[in-house]
Amino acid sequence: MPIQGSPQRVEPRSGTSFTLETGDELTIIDPLGGQVSDLVAFSAEDRREALSNGRTFDYEETIRLSRGDFLWSNRSRKMLEIVEDTAGSHDFLLTPCSVDTFTHFYPDKPVHRGCFGNLAEALAPYGIEEADIPTAFNVFMNVPVNAVTGKIEVKPPVTRAGDLIRFRARMPLVIGMTACSAYASNGGSFKPIDYHVQRASA
Repeated sequence: MPIQGSPQRVEPRSGTSFTLETGDELTIIDPLGGQVSDLVAFSAEDRREALSNGRTFDYEETIRLSRGDFLWSNRSRKMLEIVEDTAGSHDFLLTPCSVDTFTHFYPDKPVHRGCFGNLAEALAPYGIEEADIPTAFNVFMNVPVNAVTGKIEVKPPVTRAGDLIRFRARMPLVIGMTACSAYASNGGSFKPIDYHVQRASA
């Protein structure tokens, strides 16, 4: 389905938040290629209900989530349906990068608050605190898992300019999303992320 209207932009190493109603569609676009976006979701009716990677893996029976799959809440309810995906590579294992991430993995780089700090700032107006932020669905992130050893790697995204993923909200939601700040996740450079919301009532 073509995007109607101009997308909005998340600048490099920053975050944003907004709400979705049931049936609204959120399209996340990698405008330049090779950039990750962390996505979290909360019930708009009760912020204690949040996106859950464990429930999602359990019910979808896969860690390779793509078109036709659902992202589930910690209360076993469908939050988002993936209705289109031109990238095909996303991660739901790793937590949002943070000050601690930079201290641990990048001791020779300037410390950055990362996606965790950006999400915390963006979601604060909705009464969501740092402790409430779950493991993010890391859109476009490339994290292969060795089938024998279970070892994981973080490799540069395989996305090309214009690749996208489209979600349909299955309940009223508060959404937080970023243009990721971690070096390894984005192949050592930082680019914007575009997004577009198509309202079901429009």
